Amino acid sequence: MSKRINIDQETICYIFRQIIKEEYGKQGAENIVPVFFKDKKIFVKTAGLNWASEILTNKKQIIKKVNEQLGGEEIVDLEMSQ
Repeated sequence: MSKRINIDQETICYIFRQIIKEEYGKQGAENIVPVFFKDKKIFVKTAGLNWASEILTNKKQIIKKVNEQLGGEEIVDLEMSQ
C-alpha cells in the first residue's frame, strides 16, 4: 500500500510559477500569480481579463503539467482570486 506524499503550498506555487514562465515567458510570470493552494485548487490572481481568459482557456493543460511535475493528481482546478 503506497503512502501519499503531502505536498505543501510553497512547492505547488513554485511549480505553477515555473510552468507559467515556460508557457507565457517573463511577461506571463509577472501577470499570472498563484495566491494560495487549498482543497486541490490553485487560486490565481491575474493582471487583467486577458490573462485570466488565457488561464481559463488553457486550464486543463496547465493542471496536467503541474500534476506531471508533482507526480500525482494533486491539483484538480484553477480558480481566479480577487
